[in-house]
Amino acid sequence: MEQKLKRKLTFLQMIALASGAVIGGWLAEAPYWFSLTGAGAAFIFPLLAILLIPVGYAFGELTAMLPFASSIDVWTVNAFGRKMGWAAQWMMFLVQVVEPPMMAFIFLTAINYFIPVPAMMAVWVAIGICIVWYILSNFNISLTGKLATILFFSMIVISLAVAVMFFTSGSWSVTNITSRGGFFPMGGRGIFVALAVFSLKFIGFELTPTLIEETTFKAKNMWKVVLSALFIPALLYFIVVMAMGGVAPWNEVKEMSMPEPEIISKLSLPAIFGILAIIAGLMHAFTTLMGFWVSSARVLYGSAQLNQLPKVFMKVNRFGQPHVSNLVILLFSIFFCLFTGDNWVQYIYAVSCIAAGLVYMMVCLDAIALRKKHPEWNRPYKAPIGTPLFIFGALVSVWIIVGSCLELPVGGYISLGIYAVIGVVLYVVMHFLRKKNPKELAHIVLTPDDIEKEAAL
Repeated sequence: MEQKLKRKLTFLQMIALASGAVIGGWLAEAPYWFSLTGAGAAFIFPLLAILLIPVGYAFGELTAMLPFASSIDVWTVNAFGRKMGWAAQWMMFLVQVVEPPMMAFIFLTAINYFIPVPAMMAVWVAIGICIVWYILSNFNISLTGKLATILFFSMIVISLAVAVMFFTSGSWSVTNITSRGGFFPMGGRGIFVALAVFSLKFIGFELTPTLIEETTFKAKNMWKVVLSALFIPALLYFIVVMAMGGVAPWNEVKEMSMPEPEIISKLSLPAIFGILAIIAGLMHAFTTLMGFWVSSARVLYGSAQLNQLPKVFMKVNRFGQPHVSNLVILLFSIFFCLFTGDNWVQYIYAVSCIAAGLVYMMVCLDAIALRKKHPEWNRPYKAPIGTPLFIFGALVSVWIIVGSCLELPVGGYISLGIYAVIGVVLYVVMHFLRKKNPKELAHIVLTPDDIEKEAAL
């Protein structure tokens, strides 16, 4: 069987996967947003999307130039060498793999509204959700693309319908937004913290290049997918926050567990909209789970593609799915699920944001370095402005790292340290295996010359 990923994902499906992976969480996270910035959160999200544009452009340029599933690994190896390439890829894996089990628990939270799940069964139900997706993940990638598209547009429509109902309910008032410090009630401190931690709500756009070997459109158009994954969520967050902020004061919203259904109940609005809001929350969680799952598996596949992991991770089944990598993602998901009774899981979520900042910074530095080292390489898409834009993107990334570190408990640093040690151990193990099998496991550095052979573009 040919060990190659199959091209099945359309442009629209990629937008659904990428944007769907970014969107989600406000069903339960809105109270935290309001506690920091009140309805002012509506303006923080679009601002963050704008600040992340340079990072998005860097992803777009590098994906078009070196369109491989190993993406960040390939870019960084060419720019800064093999050790840095593996470090960047290992951080990328952390960003991706921690999300599926977290989404399984958000999924579980929404299910609890309809069917109460005993506390002692919660972990096992979450693991069951992961197992179900593991089974589905081994079928044709077009199944994932079609599901993502259906769920993405459904949740957008439902979310907007609930927002419109709030706007037209007769209870929506600017006074609710502006009174009692409704816009940024925590002042400058709230804005400062929000600009750091709200960046977590955009993690997901970075998964796009890992799927480039399975797309049916030209790699030079990937930048459009990346920017869509920034601005579609930003616009939706803006509308949803303004809708909720106008029907309830910020200090009430911040005390709610699931604001939308609770507000609907409080205002005696049609109960069906509360149920629809929760269903949309389920869709948010599921699209996020799908996007990060497929990306996590492709990160492992890409590492094996460069001989940084054993070739077994490149094995694909008859549907063109990396089934060994999918199995490893399931094992990681089960592992994280088993720790959800401890704050450690929350630490890992915060750690993943530090990892995301490191990945974003490295991608911007890769773009700068490769423009200097290989100006002759063909760039089907070239980001505007260039180096100054990438420098700004790197600075934004540093802020994400610093802001996330400020919110990270001691246990999070321990978790990050353990994860880093595992990455070093894997690197050392592969080093010794390479000595025993120098030909079979020789380092591979993919360049534009390998595009036709490896990516069949």
